[in-house]
Amino acid sequence: MPASALMNVMFGAARKAGRSLARDFGEVEQLQVSLKGPANFVSAADTRAEEIIFAELSRARPGYGFLMEERGEVNGADATHRWIVDPLDGTTNFLHGIPIFAISIALEREGELVAGLIYNPVTNETYTAEKGKGAFLNDRRIRVAARSELAAAVLGTGIPHTGRPGHDAFLRELRTAMTASAGVRRTGSAAIDLAWVAAGRFDGFWENALRAWDMAAGIVLIKEAGGYVTDMSGKDKIFETGGIVAGNETIHLKLLKLLKAAAAAAPAETPAKAG
Repeated sequence: MPASALMNVMFGAARKAGRSLARDFGEVEQLQVSLKGPANFVSAADTRAEEIIFAELSRARPGYGFLMEERGEVNGADATHRWIVDPLDGTTNFLHGIPIFAISIALEREGELVAGLIYNPVTNETYTAEKGKGAFLNDRRIRVAARSELAAAVLGTGIPHTGRPGHDAFLRELRTAMTASAGVRRTGSAAIDLAWVAAGRFDGFWENALRAWDMAAGIVLIKEAGGYVTDMSGKDKIFETGGIVAGNETIHLKLLKLLKAAAAAAPAETPAKAG
């Protein structure tokens, strides 16, 4: 299927930024000898990639607004369109020389996500989707997996790291998911996780405390691949809550119930004693 003009614009920006990231990624191994160098270098690589994407998309679609990880909210003259961009999702992987990271670009039109692209410049895998046109990995049509039993399902998730809340709640979720499924995986990139659900590599995915740029492109991909995506309550408040659950219709519902059971297993707070 020939790419649309919109997707050509998105891919052109991602490809140009990807070349910059790929060059920087090749330098990471040499920087591991420095305690400060790698982190500073990755921050610079992230910023360079975002600058490239911002310039390319602004040139191709002048007036569109932006929501970007580094730059934040940028209002445009055209209030009906907004790009949602993560120039480097999987920063820790990048820092450690692990080739699982991606550029994520989505387009929102009048508040609705209408196009998404996730590009890993190391593996040269490009996941694309436009509303009503299906989802693709490079030039191949993709669909969510057809498995219906959690016992046969491989699930993706994200683990809260130092400085992020929800460690105890996540451990309850993980324990419940481990017991019910064929396995739980953590790639270190939410964008890649969601793309892999769309491609049928993961049967389902859940994570909390994400931002819009982590999820936007992946949401379009999964919906166009025949999947379901909601927040942790099964509602369409993903950006507001930062929680996401995804899979085919059956796995999505079962995963929602599983996570609800994990939340119900939380120990009750001990009442404070009177002084």
